[in-house]
Amino acid sequence: MPDFHNSLFLTFHGIYLNSSNFPCIMNKQFLFSLIIAGLSLGTAWAIRGQFGHVQGAAWAGGIGALIIVLLAKRKDWYAKVFQLTLASAAGWGVPGMISYGIVVGYGRGNEFGNVFYGLLMLFVIGGLFGLIGGGIFGLALADNKNAPVKWHRLVVEMTAGAVIFYHLLIGELNWLMTPPRSEAWAGCVGMSFAMFWYMIRHKQYQALRIAVFAGLGAGFGFAFGNFLQVMGHVSALKFNFWNVMEYSIGFFGGSGMAYGTFTSIWPQTEETTNRNNLIAPVTILTLIIPFIVWDQSFETERMINIVKSFDPLANASAITANSQIIALAVILLAASYWFYYYFFREKNRTLTIRYQDVYQFFLGHFGLFAFYSLMVTGAFISLYRIEQYLYILNIIVIGFVVGKFKSPFYNRGLNPGKWTINLLFIMAVIALLAIVALSSHGEIKGAHNRF
Repeated sequence: MPDFHNSLFLTFHGIYLNSSNFPCIMNKQFLFSLIIAGLSLGTAWAIRGQFGHVQGAAWAGGIGALIIVLLAKRKDWYAKVFQLTLASAAGWGVPGMISYGIVVGYGRGNEFGNVFYGLLMLFVIGGLFGLIGGGIFGLALADNKNAPVKWHRLVVEMTAGAVIFYHLLIGELNWLMTPPRSEAWAGCVGMSFAMFWYMIRHKQYQALRIAVFAGLGAGFGFAFGNFLQVMGHVSALKFNFWNVMEYSIGFFGGSGMAYGTFTSIWPQTEETTNRNNLIAPVTILTLIIPFIVWDQSFETERMINIVKSFDPLANASAITANSQIIALAVILLAASYWFYYYFFREKNRTLTIRYQDVYQFFLGHFGLFAFYSLMVTGAFISLYRIEQYLYILNIIVIGFVVGKFKSPFYNRGLNPGKWTINLLFIMAVIALLAIVALSSHGEIKGAHNRF
């Protein structure tokens, strides 16, 4: 085969391919698994746009783990599905503290330096979501009796890394990405370095691989999403293109996390679990995170303004109060159901979690997230937010097809050289996107200049 056929780039997933990689990419089960994972986290991340911050990102990140477990169809992963979901939720949630509103504005500028800087910094921010989210998820996958992850040590090291890097990059070097907004990105950089150092010391190379590909995918997705947002604005189409940007980071981040997972070989672990091990993750996932989302999102004044925006004559106070009560009640009912299902329905302390159990939780947890989005936007009484109904369509499609696919696993190992080429290639693509974006418009609303 000619040399130029021996090296191809799968741009959207940030993966450098050569002829030895073709078996996995050409495998339909593998390829569709990546797409389904991308659709799932993409939809969840678009929904997350209604809530934001750490809690919204955590809910979406947990859904990314659930879909990978469903696609892997490994009984030992079912046994620790709640721990995996919580790990992914924590990893994807932590970078939710990063401010990026002004950075998005740089991408709407009309000078190459500002636009390229904006897209590149969105690559960094999105990359941090994927690095930490994919990395913590990967460590949870690798955790086993023979090579346990020392979580307490990892948390201490990542916390120390955040403090040290923030002080160095912001306090000493004054490297400001988003002035005058928060520079929490620097702390997340420190967390990433500490996490990678832990992985290298403890030879957690599979987890490192997931972190790299989730980071490349989410980083590219965020930059590409901002490009799509600008193109959408120029097109004057009446659609929520901010949501398109959010979908993009989730799609490519989810596909990258799935790629890293399915191109690594994982140890076999126990296929049963002690139900006492589920108390903390089930409580956090079904009660604490949703309650924080409710508390921070269903604020009275905000809800009243939303209702009045599409119906000035409506009894906004009554609609708001009822929405708040219903949303809280649904959380309590859902959490009660899952507690009954795993702690009271069966008396045996040892549980065997089946595919159907994971599938049921996935649809229920995902559906509740979409329901909250309908409630908080007022889309349950008005059709003014058409993208809200696309979330439901996405969930239905994903729920229908996920059972039809089971991804094979491949052992691709560590390839730092190829990863570097991927990074450089993505940066070149981002530069090209910047040129196309700034040539498509003059000064537009929401643009900011960094330089």
